[in-house]
Amino acid sequence: MTGPTAPDALRATGLGFRFRARGDWALRDCGMTVPTGRIAALVGHNGAGKSTLLHLAAGLLRPGTGELRVLGAVPGTPEARDRVALLTQDKPLYPRLTVADTLRLGARLNRTWEQRTAERIVGEGGVPLTARVGELSPGRRTRVALALALGKRPDLLLLDEPLADLDPLAREQIMATLMAEAAERPVTIVLSSHVLPELEQTCDWVVLLRSGRVELCEDADELRTSHSLLMGHRDGAAALTGHTVVHSRTNGRQITALVRHRSPVDGDWHVRRPSLEDVLLGHLRATAAPGADGGAGAAEVAA
Repeated sequence: MTGPTAPDALRATGLGFRFRARGDWALRDCGMTVPTGRIAALVGHNGAGKSTLLHLAAGLLRPGTGELRVLGAVPGTPEARDRVALLTQDKPLYPRLTVADTLRLGARLNRTWEQRTAERIVGEGGVPLTARVGELSPGRRTRVALALALGKRPDLLLLDEPLADLDPLAREQIMATLMAEAAERPVTIVLSSHVLPELEQTCDWVVLLRSGRVELCEDADELRTSHSLLMGHRDGAAALTGHTVVHSRTNGRQITALVRHRSPVDGDWHVRRPSLEDVLLGHLRATAAPGADGGAGAAEVAA
């Protein structure tokens, strides 16, 4: 179901998860929303909680605190399982099965299944149905795993770094398949990736985690327009008063700053509209204490 009354693809309120063995929090007090129909980038340092969030959304883990809903349902319930697919980096497949056997297994394990879609995805990669999974290259194994995920026709597709072990050409081909699927039907995709230029071309929503907390969760275009890259003499830094400086660096007498602004910044600055990659890198580089506007690592310059 889509439209103005459709439930969000992901909605978290006060969400937390703690590892019992270590006693530390992977996620804590997370609030976020991913609307349906979006292609959302899930970004953060290693250990920020990205995989934990996706496993919670898939119903493989249960929250320790708070609440998480996927498409309006509790993760792991029959209603959610029928509509959600998760593809992880390790792509657990049975190596001794043929590709055809693997797809037949997918048909038996999923109440909703479209064989033509699954066969088309493996066929576009030139993967023989008679080949054993264990004999395939990493790129072809990824394509088989993707065929399993998309064959069930999910409304929400969760991707946890599934392309990390692929070469650039294989990544490009798999991403093209994903974008074609998103254009064909109203599927929401949440993609965890460290390859920021890849996200620039594909994603229209951003969720950025820092140390288990949500720092950003908003429309990608709005992120670009609300930030500016400023370059100028460091003596002009006083003009940044009242704006949120996400990250800055000084080289001699020149300062370069990524600023989240409430209004135009005064002063003699060379101003550039940042790319999504610029914005994400700035927030990931930030090391200061949490500042205003919800930006952990951002500092507000005060008078």
